[in-house]
Amino acid sequence: MDVKAPATIPYFLQEQIRELIVDGTIRPGQPLREQELEQRFGTSRSPIREALRLLELSGLVTHIQRKGFRVTLYTETQIRHLYMLRAELEAYCIRQVAEMPDVAPLVAELRGYHEAIVAAMARRDVRGFIVASREFYLASARYTGNTPLTSMLSKLYEQIEPLRYLLARQSLASNQIPNYTHGILLALGNRDFDRAAELTRAYVVEVLPEILRTYRSASLQDA
Repeated sequence: MDVKAPATIPYFLQEQIRELIVDGTIRPGQPLREQELEQRFGTSRSPIREALRLLELSGLVTHIQRKGFRVTLYTETQIRHLYMLRAELEAYCIRQVAEMPDVAPLVAELRGYHEAIVAAMARRDVRGFIVASREFYLASARYTGNTPLTSMLSKLYEQIEPLRYLLARQSLASNQIPNYTHGILLALGNRDFDRAAELTRAYVVEVLPEILRTYRSASLQDA
């Protein structure tokens, strides 16, 4: 169903277009034609263009000279770079926790996110799974008070969310998604921070090949 939005709310339009990109309704590499978006949302071109500029800042949209906006189409190398950066940042979050004298409150918070992840997997709830997984790793950065790290990781998650959605939708449907959060919880509870950090890296390494394959299938290869 098309959503009607006031022409004065580009941030609302940004979120609506973003959801269409994340869930694959608008595919990687697909042009974002302003006229079509005007008709979809019942608004004028100016707020549509501003919303697309905001999405460009997040990395989800690319502007090509004389061709206009389109959903960002990542190369295999770019995806590898993004995911290995994710692995390093998540592992660094865990290592930062090692400097904290008491990790019990963090472990309790993480247990709640882990339970939300498991529940989302059981429901095959892609959005719930992604949100709970993101919060699981961000919690460690927040707990240490490392604001720059939290901000950097949040921006990275926003940029790769379409990739994560593609993988989660496919994997949850076949009940084949690996879940490392239980092991991370156990390791943190035992203050085995090296083990916890290694598990975060191992998960990314394990899922990366499938992400690349799934993304190739979903992309407009001739874009």
